[in-house]
Amino acid sequence: MSHPRVSVVVPAYNNEPFIRQTMSSVLEQDGVDLELIVADHSSKDATWDAMGEFADDPRVRLLVTPAGGGAEANFNRVSAEARGDLIKLLPGDDYLLPGSLRRQVAILDENPAAVLTAARRRLVDARGDVVVNAYGLKGVRGPMRGAEAIRHTVRAGSNVFGEPGSVLMRRQALDAAGLWDFRFPYLVDQATYINLLLQGDFIPDAEPGAVFRLNNGQWSVALTDYQYQQVSSYHRDLRQRRPDILTEGDVRVGNRNAWLMAQRRRVTYRILKKRMSS
Repeated sequence: MSHPRVSVVVPAYNNEPFIRQTMSSVLEQDGVDLELIVADHSSKDATWDAMGEFADDPRVRLLVTPAGGGAEANFNRVSAEARGDLIKLLPGDDYLLPGSLRRQVAILDENPAAVLTAARRRLVDARGDVVVNAYGLKGVRGPMRGAEAIRHTVRAGSNVFGEPGSVLMRRQALDAAGLWDFRFPYLVDQATYINLLLQGDFIPDAEPGAVFRLNNGQWSVALTDYQYQQVSSYHRDLRQRRPDILTEGDVRVGNRNAWLMAQRRRVTYRILKKRMSS
């Protein structure tokens, strides 16, 4: 049995209002030999029933992740099932823009030393209204060696690559990294990308490729303190592990920028929470 070129994997949990759009956005991608793997992790709503509407498509595999283990269990379970050379993890409330998968596959095909590419993304609120049309890749001007990309995102004090739906990775590199890195839960995306970038290069995709849905659970001022603590702790950990890549100056700059971003989030969260509640 031949393997698909690309695996799009979806760790679903209580995504019944959005999972149909998520899955449709993958299956409607053109010019790509793909499989779509969706794992439901003990949802309390009708997510499983909504997923089942796509069961007749031969490209679709539906899984159940047993209760327990949180997001880490579902991320790793659904990713471990991937058979494609390339893999994209797409959260169950986000979706892809038309043509994005074909474009990202071409980027990695043209750059064999690259282990991942990331697109800019569109931010929408829970109703689907656009908040920002093209966001991400701050300060990225072109291809980067892995170590350069790592320093850049650390010094920025934030994940410049974006949420998983914006990223296409080489599955072999993700496997070699031990799948998803949840040691610092708020930084799982960035930490995992960095583990891959220790193995190869980064190529940006300047076009918007995915839609990230903001939700009310993200609008917590208290959460900004936790986010900053996670970022600064991760920077120190990475510096200790890889002093050949990060200097103390890189960590200081990154922590300062992370603190400034946390203050901006406080204001932004209040504004957007009010908007989304109206």
